[in-house]
Amino acid sequence: MTNKNSLCLILLFCSIFIPSISLASADKITVPEGFVIEEYAKDLGSPRFMALSPDQGLFVTIIGEGTVVALSEKNGTVISNKVVAKGLKRPHGIAFHDGYLYIGETNQIVRFKYNGLNNDLGEKEILVPDLPTKGHFTRTVSFGPDGKMYVSIGSSCNVCIEDERRATIMRFDPDGKNGEIFARGLRNSVGIAWHPVTGELWATDNGRDWLGDNLPPDEVNIVSENKDYGWPYCYGDKIPDPDYGNPNRCQSTIAPVVEIQAHSAPLGLSFYEGEMFPEEYSGDLFVAYHGSWNRSIPTGYKVVRIKMKDGKPIETLDFAAGWLTATKKYGRPVDILVGKKGELYVSDDLEGIIYKISYNKQ
Repeated sequence: MTNKNSLCLILLFCSIFIPSISLASADKITVPEGFVIEEYAKDLGSPRFMALSPDQGLFVTIIGEGTVVALSEKNGTVISNKVVAKGLKRPHGIAFHDGYLYIGETNQIVRFKYNGLNNDLGEKEILVPDLPTKGHFTRTVSFGPDGKMYVSIGSSCNVCIEDERRATIMRFDPDGKNGEIFARGLRNSVGIAWHPVTGELWATDNGRDWLGDNLPPDEVNIVSENKDYGWPYCYGDKIPDPDYGNPNRCQSTIAPVVEIQAHSAPLGLSFYEGEMFPEEYSGDLFVAYHGSWNRSIPTGYKVVRIKMKDGKPIETLDFAAGWLTATKKYGRPVDILVGKKGELYVSDDLEGIIYKISYNKQ
């Protein structure tokens, strides 16, 4: 591994596992007029991805502690913060499906029988063992309209020729069998979401480092079966990489549907299907920018709204910002979840907070 790759991994590790000394506050975060942001839960350590249980508990993976925490509320206030699973190896992805809670550990996909908020989980069942672990170590889990389990597996490096399972999204049966590569050339698609109308798989993707402040763009992709999204040979709209460029191969790769400022580090994303926000937000896509670690002028550290029309993105707007100032970083947004009433939850793994964004109807 090169010195640059080693530094990248060290700083990524530190951003997740070393707590910040700043004092985060929802008062620092700006949202559009009519919206309200508040701290829903705090002192969580390093919360990453979230999921709603069938009985409406909010479950979140705590990657640094190796746990999963269940939050239950009454009248909008958290009244219970319970560790429901522990001893996990860097848990990140989380999903409920057909009576089970699925967790993406860095080295495997596991599930537990779900018995309700007031009861313990069933025994841990390993479904997909021996996943590659070096480099980008988060494993996101999601279930598609076809009932299959989709798992994103990032690259082991900044840019290199990779093991066939790396830089892919894989597809499995719900029991972990019949694994296959669904799409490749995705350097690190941490966030995956399903379009509520078309059923398409949308995913963020983090571009490579060391090409300067503004290249290559980070991406949002519509991910289709058996397609190649370019990495490490190409980036953006079929542009050959300076180290591994292959113009002929680039012609057959798929360009992103949204290009994002380099180093923004887009992670979680979610289509808005709730009824709380104004009608104009219906079907729009929210994306969390975790923020840069190696840009001369930091960027990201916010939540954006990608306006959609007829199923296509037309404009990207800041929605929640203020985690980054000229002198400090007050948090790093990770995941976005639409709640049962249409509210929006945002996890922050730097300050250990889950924020709730609501709309005050006048």
